[in-house]
Amino acid sequence: MYIRRATQSDIPHIGKLLDQVLAVHHEGRPDLFRANARKYNDDELAQILQDDSRPIFVAVEHVGDTETVLGYAFCIHQQHVGDNILTDVRTLYIDDLCVDQDARGRHVGSQLYDYVLEYARNSGCYNVTLNVWACNDGAMQFYERLGLKPQKIGMEAIL
Repeated sequence: MYIRRATQSDIPHIGKLLDQVLAVHHEGRPDLFRANARKYNDDELAQILQDDSRPIFVAVEHVGDTETVLGYAFCIHQQHVGDNILTDVRTLYIDDLCVDQDARGRHVGSQLYDYVLEYARNSGCYNVTLNVWACNDGAMQFYERLGLKPQKIGMEAIL
């Protein structure tokens, strides 16, 4: 397995993984997440792939002439220059990280995360951040095992 920047040819594979992520979120919070929808459609993915401020990395397994995408990490460079209260540190925000359900337990996620950390360091970032839905216990435990700590907590009151 190796990790590289995603390309246009990865869009169908990324789409399947986006479907898996949605299923987890819809199952946990059907009041917020629609069934049979996707965070990004193929046209949006194609645009994101052209945007250097929003790199997507894929973990790929090469078997014969076939490449299989085992997981991805969507990232977004963020910086709040001139903000009234925030310092202008550079942050790499992980917008989404997914490992194919058939590849879980093979350390694909931790290798993707390590790759993103190294990319962030090399890009001059101060930190790496991400959000986890409270209904996604597996992801929460995964990130805690990697050493991430809560930065802020979103709360709600359903009316």
